[in-house]
Amino acid sequence: MNLLKRLILWEYPRMSWQYDVLVAAIVAFVFITPYYVSFGDRPKAASVAMVRGGYWIEPQQLAGVAEAGLAARAASVVNSKYKTRIRISDVEPIYDDAERELKGYLAFPEK
Repeated sequence: MNLLKRLILWEYPRMSWQYDVLVAAIVAFVFITPYYVSFGDRPKAASVAMVRGGYWIEPQQLAGVAEAGLAARAASVVNSKYKTRIRISDVEPIYDDAERELKGYLAFPEK
């Protein structure tokens, strides 16, 4: 029990073999842990993604754009992301129902 207490409270002096073993274990954990083990730090989704019938665009991509210029800016963002030349006919803002917070935009291409 004393060993466990000393291990948890890190009571070993520097330059002792116990200290070196603890540091080696921590470094090994950092470098050997597989990539699929997550600690809640998932990468953020892409700022533009294809969805059925259109494109999902994060709100930061169209921040500060007037209502009249949303389609042109959305086309520019999508074309730069996917290296295409599509035209956007409609852009709809998507809000969170509970908080009325802007979650993103759905951009629909011309047919």
